[in-house]
Amino acid sequence: MQRYFMRLVLALTMWVSGAAFALDAAPDYPLAAGDVIKITVFQNPDLSLETRVSESGTISYPLIGEVNLGGRSVTESEKLIAKALSDGGFIKVPQVSIVLTQMRGNQVSVLGLVNRPGRFPLETANTRLTEALAMAGGVAAGGSDVVILIGTRNGKPYRVEADIPSMFLDNKRDSDVYVAGGDTLYVHRAPVFYIYGEVQRPGAYRLERGMTVMQGLAQGGGPTLRGSEKALKVMRRDKSGVVGQLAPAKSDALLADDVIYVPESMF
Repeated sequence: MQRYFMRLVLALTMWVSGAAFALDAAPDYPLAAGDVIKITVFQNPDLSLETRVSESGTISYPLIGEVNLGGRSVTESEKLIAKALSDGGFIKVPQVSIVLTQMRGNQVSVLGLVNRPGRFPLETANTRLTEALAMAGGVAAGGSDVVILIGTRNGKPYRVEADIPSMFLDNKRDSDVYVAGGDTLYVHRAPVFYIYGEVQRPGAYRLERGMTVMQGLAQGGGPTLRGSEKALKVMRRDKSGVVGQLAPAKSDALLADDVIYVPESMF
């Protein structure tokens, strides 16, 4: 029985460890200008302070004066203040605690085809891409399913292309990354295809994923009485920019910027 219990504990430990590694760790939030913090020192209520980080990234703290916290994490800031109190001979072993009460220094920009483009403050240190997108009201009509995030991590350029529907439909949550201050999210227009000739409703239409030529034709209402489905053509631009003419099967997949042409029937 004891051996069975130990195996069960080991299995649970490995499962929890695997789940932990499967998720990306939340970044340690760096304090920035505009953030409001509350500082307390254990058994020293006279050193409690709620203050705002200045534009230069500093605060003024009792006994030790100006302290530069800009760009430092909460944990680093706690250690910095504790060291200053100890080195100054004010408290032998200070236990400093900092609580972030308002996050105003770190903002993310959301641009493109969203319902409320603009700059938004990161209210929590573990805000994910989908949450930042929700702050902007989500993707607007005509917007792409893919959201592009650009920023910097550890001083290096950082870029992620996140397929939003796949996160939920296919459980691919790896691209739902944490955002950081200074990041920019961009939503491009959705891919489209065009249809003209002898169709009921010629024009440009949104290209849905996996859409076939027949489904594209249906978007345009189908051929007119004079139109011929059998002779329809698709004009497609290749990688070099040259437009070629295809005679596709109706089950063939449409690509972005394809042009479907339905000619007039000969009879």
